[in-house]
Amino acid sequence: MTNKIVIAYLLYLPIVLGLTHYVARTLFTNGRAFMLDIFKGREDIANATNKLFEVGFYLLNMGFAMRMLRIDEGVERQWDADLRTFEQVVTDPLNTNQRLVEVLAGKVGGFAIYLGIMLFLNLFLFFRGRRKAHRTDMPGAPAPVPVINAPAL
Repeated sequence: MTNKIVIAYLLYLPIVLGLTHYVARTLFTNGRAFMLDIFKGREDIANATNKLFEVGFYLLNMGFAMRMLRIDEGVERQWDADLRTFEQVVTDPLNTNQRLVEVLAGKVGGFAIYLGIMLFLNLFLFFRGRRKAHRTDMPGAPAPVPVINAPAL
């Protein structure tokens, strides 16, 4: 592992974790209003549900950020038809500052797209819950009609 990869890790982690924290704080601070609306003003349930959604959001996004962490040094495995084996070939090593910035931009950009998708998924869930909460009370299933059996003859 080269120094550039260590530098990339040390830059990538605070950026994606900070981005995750910012989006989570924004979403769940403002999402509280949706939860209060969904649960018809019951603050205890709204706050508890909002907090559970927030913890799940953090776990999913931080877990995904860690899964995306790996940066290789441009080593690829290619099939050598003559030898009938795989060989490792260095295609684009991470040995310049330009390459470091390009790799970080790709990693952080990919994570930002994923985070945006997660944000919109959570908003969709908030709006869906709100819509269901605001439906007029639908009448329940009709009461069963008693069946009167005719006397046996």
